[in-house]
Amino acid sequence: MKQLKPITNKLLWIFALGQFGWSLLSGVVSNWMVYYYTGTPSAQNPNTGLFASGITQNPIFFKLTLFGLVLAVGRIFDAITDPLIAAWSDRSDYKGGRRIPFMRAMAIPFALCTIGLFVIPQSASIAWNDVSLFVLLMVFYLFMTMFCTPYNALIAELGDTQQHRINVSTFISFTFIVGQSVSFLLPNLAGALAASVGNATGIRLAVAIMSAIACVAMLIPAFYIKERDYIDSKPSETAPFSSLWKTFSNGQFRRFVYSDVIYFFALTLFQTGLAFYETQLMEIEDTYTFLLTATMTFISVCLYLPVNMIAKRIGKKYLIVVGFFSYCGVFLITTCCGKGLHWGFIIAVTAAIPMAILGILPQACVADVAELTRLETGEDRSGMFFAARTFAFKMGQAIAMVVFTSVTVSGTKASYRTTALIAFITCFIGACIFLTFNEKMILAQIKEHKGNAEL
Repeated sequence: MKQLKPITNKLLWIFALGQFGWSLLSGVVSNWMVYYYTGTPSAQNPNTGLFASGITQNPIFFKLTLFGLVLAVGRIFDAITDPLIAAWSDRSDYKGGRRIPFMRAMAIPFALCTIGLFVIPQSASIAWNDVSLFVLLMVFYLFMTMFCTPYNALIAELGDTQQHRINVSTFISFTFIVGQSVSFLLPNLAGALAASVGNATGIRLAVAIMSAIACVAMLIPAFYIKERDYIDSKPSETAPFSSLWKTFSNGQFRRFVYSDVIYFFALTLFQTGLAFYETQLMEIEDTYTFLLTATMTFISVCLYLPVNMIAKRIGKKYLIVVGFFSYCGVFLITTCCGKGLHWGFIIAVTAAIPMAILGILPQACVADVAELTRLETGEDRSGMFFAARTFAFKMGQAIAMVVFTSVTVSGTKASYRTTALIAFITCFIGACIFLTFNEKMILAQIKEHKGNAEL
């Protein structure tokens, strides 16, 4: 048997750079597409809805807008492709490994497609713009899945011990939140470029610059990490949908997923509305978005070490429940917030706690379940476990996109407050469901199988 190289924290940090890259691309699309393609400009925020005139805006069915349906269908398509790509990755036997070859192949197309979303649907024909936006969004989600699904499978495979699983979850949570935070710099960067190239071109150039940075970040771990040197993996022989069925037949995994779907539904409502909460409810300029996000990120990062240490001592479950209820508080404050920048800072500070907890620990829970399944069955289906999770939570995100664009079609302050209230109610339900997850049993069984090797 080949002697594998030891997995170190340095390797895990390099791996985490890939998370920064894809989260930056995801943040650009999820945080700013709705903002620039819908909404109404104002004297204070003239770029709101800057590209809205190029696509169909009127509701096409009750209060459902075309843009909301396009986003929802994109998420559903994304969710459906997750198990297919996961099975392809799990069953592959490439020379470079089961995961890394996908990451190398997808980084550049993924970045280019992000740029295309803000450039191509800008013709004089609304029909062409609607169609091209739809097609580009489908391709964007396909490329994201083909990079992220194999990447996420490496979380369990590089997390060969409980300590490494928590560490890698901490590192990728940090780089994820940094990527998301940098994406909020988009209007600031676009504003700096607008003086010489105009508002619309400034936005497109800002997207291109961020996409290039993200692409480099994704390529670094893809070419630095030699997968076969660290992981002794064998191709799975289970067919895609059979593997998906086996994954969801795991009772503890289902309990985790039920709460996860609801959590991501609530979080997506909140994240999609964040720019609107700030500009419409608090009546502040959109350029403050980065300052508020940076404040939230800084406080959250300061909490990473305590969360990491506490989770290793008392477990992940009850910290995650605290995170759920903390987000409930954030959503309730948003529902009731008034005018002024101070409301933005109140939300930023209170959101830092659940962001730290729920950014780190859920991935480690999935890795625990995947590791126990590997030990019990002898078959490594890590890719499918993470794909099944993303399949489920993306369905929640798809519903959230439809709900948000439908509830806010009137563009009134009351409509935006309603989305935050819905997020509060659903997040509370998710917390109650997660209380049924039995982490102690899972960890005890892993230790029983591995003994001292798990330490």
